[in-house]
Amino acid sequence: MLRSRRGFLIAFTLSLAFHASLLQSWLLEKSKSPLAEEPLQLRIMAEPEMQALPPEPQKAQPPRPSKPPKSPKLAIPQAMPETPAAPLPEKVPVSMPAPPAPTAEEWQLASSYTLRNSKRYRYAWGQQVRSMMGTAVEGPGQGQVRFRIEIAPDGTIASVKELWSTSDAASKLAWEVIQKLPPMPPTPTGKPLVFDHTISFLSYETGWPPSYQLDCLPEPEPFKNPFAWDGSSAHKVVRREHRPPPPKGCPPDSTAPTIEEEEHEMKRQTDQWRWGR
Repeated sequence: MLRSRRGFLIAFTLSLAFHASLLQSWLLEKSKSPLAEEPLQLRIMAEPEMQALPPEPQKAQPPRPSKPPKSPKLAIPQAMPETPAAPLPEKVPVSMPAPPAPTAEEWQLASSYTLRNSKRYRYAWGQQVRSMMGTAVEGPGQGQVRFRIEIAPDGTIASVKELWSTSDAASKLAWEVIQKLPPMPPTPTGKPLVFDHTISFLSYETGWPPSYQLDCLPEPEPFKNPFAWDGSSAHKVVRREHRPPPPKGCPPDSTAPTIEEEEHEMKRQTDQWRWGR
């Protein structure tokens, strides 16, 4: 029992001595001041010295070609003094004077022309209005106006309705002229005359005279589709109407049936309906 106690004391003493030595070394390291860190230094290497190379042997240069003799200097013409440019002439707008009003003879012939809804009377009325509107000048004041007119049997205007117009100025002028038209002869049929007419207040044309060459022929029938069929009635083939030449008793025409007259009529229809445009 005594030996075991001695051995335990010896072991305990050795353990204390060992731990004391470790604690002493740890305290010594802790008491030492930490070493100052060396600052970071950047060292730049010096450029290496270049050794001078031996000079290269000079090559023999070819002889330079001789320069051609200088040509004599040409005399430079001196600039002419600038003259002020002449001002451009102002553009004169295009204009067209009004056509003459129908004469008494033309009104007498128109008041007796009963064909084609009093064709001559309708044209004479439009020519009378256009002649009183004056000269048409190029610009926003020109244009066309289409009216629907009803004339009483005694020649007075019963009603006027504007269908369309291309210029407010032309429309206003046409209305002013219609309100102060002179008295006109009675209608050819003795009945009210209703028709549509376009007044051309333009700087390049005043309207085209109609052609009266075939007015004595009967009125053509309205167009009928030859292929239309209701499915129940007998199917009839509609044949094209044959227009015979005008009879000898036709009223005299104001224009001779010449090539020029036909050319004017074709041009009138082309400009009116814009064929080929």
